[in-house]
Amino acid sequence: MSPAPRPSGTSPDPAEAPGSPGPARASAPTGEPARPASPEPAAASAASAGRPLAAHPASGWDRARFERTADELLLAVRPYASEGRAQIRLPGVPSHNGTWSDGLEGFARTFLLAAFRLAGAGGADPHHLAEWYADGIRAGADPSSPERWPTFAESNQAKVEAASLALALHETRPWIWDRLPERTREQVLAWLGAMVGDAMPGNNWIWFQAVTEAFARTAGGAWSEADLTRTVELTDTWYTGDGWYSDGLTGGAHRNHDHYNGWAMHFYPLWFCRILGDAAPDGLLDRYRARLRRFLDDARHLVGGNGSPLLQGRSLTYRFAALAPVWTGALFDATPLPPGQTRRLAGLMLGHFTGHGATDENGLLTLGWHRPFRPILQVYSGPASPYWASKGFAGLLLPPGHPVWTATEEPLPVERADFDRTLTAPGWLVSGTRADGVVRVANHGGDHADPARPHSDDPLYGRLGYGTHTAPETPGDPRGGPVDSSAVLVDDAGGASHRRPLERLSVAGRTAVSRSRAHWPDDERWDCFGGPDTTYRLGPWITVASVLRGPLEVRIARVDPAPETPEHPAHPGPFRLRLGGWALPRTPQDPAATTHQAPPTATVAGSGLHSTVVSLNGFDHAEVHEGTGSNALGPASATPALRTGGPPRWAHPYAAAVHLSGRPLTQAELPRLHLCANPATGAVEALVSWPDGVEDTVLLPAPAAPGCAPAAPCSAPAGARPAPLTPESTPATSESAPTAGATTPTSDAADAPAAAPTAKESAHDA
Repeated sequence: MSPAPRPSGTSPDPAEAPGSPGPARASAPTGEPARPASPEPAAASAASAGRPLAAHPASGWDRARFERTADELLLAVRPYASEGRAQIRLPGVPSHNGTWSDGLEGFARTFLLAAFRLAGAGGADPHHLAEWYADGIRAGADPSSPERWPTFAESNQAKVEAASLALALHETRPWIWDRLPERTREQVLAWLGAMVGDAMPGNNWIWFQAVTEAFARTAGGAWSEADLTRTVELTDTWYTGDGWYSDGLTGGAHRNHDHYNGWAMHFYPLWFCRILGDAAPDGLLDRYRARLRRFLDDARHLVGGNGSPLLQGRSLTYRFAALAPVWTGALFDATPLPPGQTRRLAGLMLGHFTGHGATDENGLLTLGWHRPFRPILQVYSGPASPYWASKGFAGLLLPPGHPVWTATEEPLPVERADFDRTLTAPGWLVSGTRADGVVRVANHGGDHADPARPHSDDPLYGRLGYGTHTAPETPGDPRGGPVDSSAVLVDDAGGASHRRPLERLSVAGRTAVSRSRAHWPDDERWDCFGGPDTTYRLGPWITVASVLRGPLEVRIARVDPAPETPEHPAHPGPFRLRLGGWALPRTPQDPAATTHQAPPTATVAGSGLHSTVVSLNGFDHAEVHEGTGSNALGPASATPALRTGGPPRWAHPYAAAVHLSGRPLTQAELPRLHLCANPATGAVEALVSWPDGVEDTVLLPAPAAPGCAPAAPCSAPAGARPAPLTPESTPATSESAPTAGATTPTSDAADAPAAAPTAKESAHDA
């Protein structure tokens, strides 16, 4: 069910509420907008006081607990094995690959877990893992067996599972591979050999080929030097710096940043070197180790104090597979994390999922995040897909005496102190707050979309914000359009514009800016690989800036006219600009959501968190959008939002404070916002002055398109405070200041930048 808006005004304005002093307005110095008052949601604070957010839960995970959990997962799947054990066919909706392929997936992915468990114990095998999986290998590799595995020609997905089989066979050589009958080993190598020369897709799949052929090479099977060389070369072209890979290219650009960077693009290259040993190309191991070490310095900042990884990108049902690069760093001496921090991170993450319903009553990993939740799945997700999480147990290969298992736990970065971090490779601003353990990301980088054409927004890539304690709204019915963590245009029918593809304009310090062409797809179904072929109606440009510090983001948006194109029809409008905050899961026990109108403010409380949006400039109304069955963290959810009362003015900066925290937002936390316009270029510069005196400046350039001046910085001297926007007396709807969706007058003024917003208007909302 798509989220539905609740009209503003459903709760009394604080100025009218009995016993309320109303929102105090601070007087503003000449030429400087006042800071808006933010009503203290006292009721919400009191109601949440009994359920404080657990920012720093104890880990309690030692090696023995990891082993017990691995055993529980392995034993739980056995009742679903075929007679010969070559297939593990778990209950549930099959993937688009079919049940035959899904059964191989169940065997291969759990075999990898069994390999880590068996090899890590030095062959000690109380549950007879070696015998059990050896039986399955004999039946699956035999082409005459009724349980034979599908060939690569019969199932493309089998190539993925071949890599898990190869890794597991390598790690268990003394206990499984070396003891298999000669005929079975020949059959396994023949089955793997079909990978040689295969034209693999241009993403992490190339490493399935490389790892498979590396094992085959060491076992006397077929392999190709050209295949291995191609894999290494392509991987280097996808490296974007600072430890980050794009999972292949989209539209020839590095736009695919997600968890595959860690659990595939860093994981497989080092295991490739491990399998080949001295036969690995010179210098390759050191190169991959250095890249992983750099990545992990960022990755540890993307884990919340609750142990959750960032809820962003595809294949989220793999859950604690996000530990794969962390364990790989420890195994290959390629990590900046102290041993105690490695164990704490791993324990918190595994505990986060096991403590939030990742397994069902039969002990099986479900398709979802905290619970079964199909909207975050992809077409390739089948009942056994979650067992990619087996990589989260790779640390069992570290011997019991390793410092990771013996050192005292050390806190994660978000448990030590607040931090702000700029990740230029993916185009993310990151903020962590110690008090609540929340990590937030402002996304102005990759969106897994071809920049050459419009796409429907995949909620896992197209949102402006992602976090460790929040999930994007992913409704089963996509026709509601983007609501949470967004800046969109909404037409009279209620249709919201989509963002992908976005263009990154700048990412520096605590600021980032991106631009996209508003568009409305006729078919709004999303797909991270492009989505269905459909017609798009095109609208104006939307430029969005984020200034992220602590629990608060200042988000600024401007709307500019865009030319019509022959490929897609234009959307005539009119539109209203809507800005959505963080979506939160909610229960009946959570405080009621609130909206106020002086200034427009909306607040949602849930799961011990508070999500608030406050207008700083230009918005007229506050509202709350409620969702049912649209959030991975709970069956009910809500999102606070702001919108304009009419069409937005061209080039006018609309701004809001977007807040996510374990405590309610207070007036004292709100920054001052100073805006200036450059009439010669159309650029808008914003100066954000934080209450503690720290300042950030960000530029929103005009698009280089008809009707818009080219981008250039404001003319204020370096380090000077921008002057307020110059007054103008024309109404916002006059011809000299055209609005989005309005008919543009055919006059000389129509081709000039819209008149600057007035200082009076800035002071009214800021």
